[in-house]
Amino acid sequence: MKVALAQINPTIGDFTGNIVKILDFTRQAAAGGAHLVLFPELAVCGYPPADFLDKPSFVARSEEAVREIAEATADLEIASIVGYVTHAPAGTGKKVMNSAALLQRGEIAFVQSKMLLPFYDVFDDQRYFAAAEKQHLVHFCGKRVALTICEDAWNDKNFWHKRLHAVDPVEELMREGGNLILNISASPYWRGKRRTRREMLAAIARHHCAPVVMVNQVGGMDSLIFDGSSLVLSRDGEVVAQGKSFEEDLVFADLETGKGDVHDQTEDIDEAVYSALVLGTRDYVRKCGFSKAIVALSGGIDSALVATIAADALGPENVLGVGMPSPYSSQGSIDDSYRLAENLGIRFEIIRIDDLFAGYNKALAPLFAGTKPDITEENLQSRIRGTLLMALSNKFNSLVLTTGNKSEMATGYCTLYGDMVGALAVIGDLMKTRVYDLCRFLNRAGERIPQAILDKPPSAELRPGQKDTDSLPPYEVLDPILEAYVENYETPEEIAAKQRVDIELVRRVVKLVERSEYKRQQAAPVLKVTKKAFGPGRRFPIAVKVQV
Repeated sequence: MKVALAQINPTIGDFTGNIVKILDFTRQAAAGGAHLVLFPELAVCGYPPADFLDKPSFVARSEEAVREIAEATADLEIASIVGYVTHAPAGTGKKVMNSAALLQRGEIAFVQSKMLLPFYDVFDDQRYFAAAEKQHLVHFCGKRVALTICEDAWNDKNFWHKRLHAVDPVEELMREGGNLILNISASPYWRGKRRTRREMLAAIARHHCAPVVMVNQVGGMDSLIFDGSSLVLSRDGEVVAQGKSFEEDLVFADLETGKGDVHDQTEDIDEAVYSALVLGTRDYVRKCGFSKAIVALSGGIDSALVATIAADALGPENVLGVGMPSPYSSQGSIDDSYRLAENLGIRFEIIRIDDLFAGYNKALAPLFAGTKPDITEENLQSRIRGTLLMALSNKFNSLVLTTGNKSEMATGYCTLYGDMVGALAVIGDLMKTRVYDLCRFLNRAGERIPQAILDKPPSAELRPGQKDTDSLPPYEVLDPILEAYVENYETPEEIAAKQRVDIELVRRVVKLVERSEYKRQQAAPVLKVTKKAFGPGRRFPIAVKVQV
């Protein structure tokens, strides 16, 4: 039995485009001699469709699309498995189910629905879907196939110390006599996820002494990035075939000989994160109907990294860098921005805001009489820049990419309607120290980001001689505290003890995090590359009083 894994990048709601893609990959798989081609979870409609699932017309179109695919492939000597939305039976309390259809000879030969519905981090399956009460083996090419959907394979008691569900669909299907495990997934990426997924599937293969075939979605969907990295594993848990990471791919594997296509996947963490951010940026911009982006270049490391990602994602000809120096901007920062733009091949323009800043101060002088300059005047500069960026965005039909990092978003070291203005927070899930790591990675083969940008102390340049350390602890101290508190939910006492830092420092950082929630909930979507990003996977109220 020869299988093909069609690792595709669907777009939510683009049924016509998704059908064309599915048919194209099916024909390629048939031409390659595959007996069966697998497509990802909800490939027909795109994942995650969220409240589109509440629209009857969306569900009807999903079911209609599967019938169209079946009819269009009836003359091919290949069967296919596609993920789609189906109506739920009456009495379940839900309208829809997350299903997989086996298409054969122009017919829907078999339908399996998802049993385990995740409701943690970014997942909302229980909000929408009814769970399958029972799953059944399907017979194909002499195999007794256990067909599962994503989370159905993530509850193996032999791998996880703590399971999230009471049942294990894989175990139940294999107990009934299954000898081949298929899994169609839309499994999002974050640092370390690919290794965990591979090790988990290998454990399942060894435990059940059966091959495991997993196809995963690829592409960006709002904040989420899907890495692909599809796998075929032997009954011994060895990799027989694998798809590329962060690219569409078609992978073949012969389950009888145990041989297949093994396409390259980087093991370098920095390269993987960078590839994920490039893919997420490209898909966000293009799937929103745009082709161009604008990045405010300050001469700092964050905007340098965002501009580099944008150039690689969209092409340098589609990126505009804008410098907006104020009276406190150094000539070095302006020069560094010019050099960065030259290295990247992007257009760079300067708009000085000195006169605008003076005009704002003059207009506010009567109301500010008797007060001293403070953070208000600093934020004015940022908000002037935000207004200019949005004017350029409107005029030239381009998306503004924000340049704030996770350390800044966590502590509120960012300005609402200023540097937070934009459509996408490209590096909003990277701590500042990770930003430096990625920039050093980018410069390994030659200088893309000017060394002067990496060498200078971080500064917002909103007042004379300002440095980030005036307001925050050094990032090498701050970031581990933030990671422990934001991503691992450790208490201040645990953090202080583990990291051997002053408890009062930790409490001060935690207070900054808690009082900045209102900013984060008004921020642009953040591309998720860690296990706990700001956004839909981390939900906290705004109006609270937290005891620290």
